[in-house]
Parts: sequence; C-alpha cells; structure tokens
Amino acid sequence: MTGCYAQVAKEELEKYEEIDLILGNNEKKDIVKYVENYKKEEKENITDVMHQKEYVEFGSTIYTEKARTVIKIQDGCDRFCTYCIIPYARGRVRSRKIENIEEEIKEVAKLGIKEVVLTGIHIASYGKDFKENISLIDLLERIDEIDGIERIRLGSLEPKLITKEFVTRLIKLNKICNHFHLSLQSGCRETLKRMNRRYTPDEFKEATRLLREYFPDVILTADVIVGFPGETDEEFNESYEFLKEIKFYKIHTFKYSKRAGTKAEKFPNQVAPEIKEVRSKKVIALSNSMQEEYNRSYIGKTVDVLIEEKIRRIF
Repeated sequence: MTGCYAQVAKEELEKYEEIDLILGNNEKKDIVKYVENYKKEEKENITDVMHQKEYVEFGSTIYTEKARTVIKIQDGCDRFCTYCIIPYARGRVRSRKIENIEEEIKEVAKLGIKEVVLTGIHIASYGKDFKENISLIDLLERIDEIDGIERIRLGSLEPKLITKEFVTRLIKLNKICNHFHLSLQSGCRETLKRMNRRYTPDEFKEATRLLREYFPDVILTADVIVGFPGETDEEFNESYEFLKEIKFYKIHTFKYSKRAGTKAEKFPNQVAPEIKEVRSKKVIALSNSMQEEYNRSYIGKTVDVLIEEKIRRIF
C-alpha cells in the first residue's frame, strides 16, 4: 500500500493481514527496491513528508492521452483548508525545477503530443519555495517557447493568483488555453471562512472579471462543496446565487465528507446526508443548464481542434 492514505493512516492499514508492505509518498519512487528487499526487512517505510523540502523527481513521468499529456510541476500544499488532509499527506510546497519541466515537455513534443496540462497539488504556489524570484507565470513563459507544443492548459488555480499583472503577462502567450479552472468551494463568505479558504466571494468575482476582460471567449469551471459543516439554508442559497451570477461553464460538485485528522471533522452542526443530496442535485442541475447555454452559443462558429486520430472509413 502506498500513496496519500498510506501516508496518513499507517496504524489503520497495519490491522489488515493482507497488506505486507506500507510505503509513504517519499518512498514511491523506490517502490521496486522496497519490494525486492521486503523479504529481508519486512518493515514499513514511511518518512515524514512534512520535512521534505525539495521536489523529488520520479524518473519518467510522461502520462499521455492521444493528443495531450499531463505534466506535474509541483507537490505539497501550505494552505491547510479545514476540510483537507492533503498537506499532511503530501507535505509542504515543493516546486519542480523549470529545467526538468522543460526537458520533459520537449520529450513529449517529440512524440507528437500538442497539448500539455500543468498539474500539481497547488500550482498557484509554484516557485514560492525557490530562493530565486520565480513564479508560475515565469514557467508558463518558458513553456510557451517550446517548439511542437500548441496548447498549454492549467490545472486548478487559486483565485488570488489572478491579478492584473498575471493576466497581462498571460494574454501575451500564444499557446495558453482560454479555459481556467478556479478553485471556489463555496460562494458564501461565512462558509469560506470556516473552510479557511483565504479569499472572499468579491475577490473571486474580481478574478473572473479580469479573465473575461482579457480573454473574451474564456471558459470558467470551478469546484464546489455542498453541505459543509454549519452550512445553513441561507448560506447555501447565498452560494447558489453566486454560482448563477458568475455563470460558469461547468461546476464540479462534491458533497462534503469527513476526513479523519482535519479540523472540519470535529466541527459542530454537521449537515445531514439527505440535505447534502438535495443541494448537490440543485447545483448539478444549474451546472447542466449553464453548460447547455454555453454550448449553444457555439452553434455556427468555426474553431480549431486537435485531432486525436484519423480513421479511414469505407462505406
């Protein structure tokens, strides 16, 4: 067993006789060695990821679809949202060196892949752990110059990253996709406070205004949690009306579920499952209607696409 759950739940996993070896996130890159040595050592190997200070390269990490590939640029998170176990499972922010990212993307380009998706645990924090003054936009400008790549797509972004300085540099890039996934979680000010999200609905709204100002055809998507502890009907309605106002293309909706070891696990006023279900269905219905409206706006338009495969059909 390895990964995030193994990292934070070693004692729980030790109860299962079927599990012979437990490895932490730092040990994944050496999984073959640990398996080979298992018969000699027969012990768990989990180091504290909270003390990991540099990004660990895992060798070949090229994951491709037919026309795109996913490139991991950082690991860890320093935000400590009250519902999230990730900082304890993945450690603090560790950014991958620009040179290593560029090298991997150049190898991808040689395979004929045209689109790269930059991902991580909290990519808005990219570069904050470097001694040099390097941030996500610096990385994007470097990737934009790589021959063979036609599209750069970003994973989930912290809304506070979207400043005028960031967007004015971003719009100059030739390959950046006009799709931005902003991590929202709630459109209610008080719920965001309990989540420790560190931004307000007004700040989020300003981020979307900036993106729409510089990217007229921008597509915005977001994550939303319903049924967070203490979320009243009034708070949910405030969040729901906010979603309607922003007009996302798609909302990824999640019903809050407890995570052992998080602050929210012990929060009072946990929301009943049946209430979460009703709220989830309402947000999903809203998302579907907004997506259909947006799709209809493209009827009659001509756009560029990436071809995944060519199939010769004989009729």
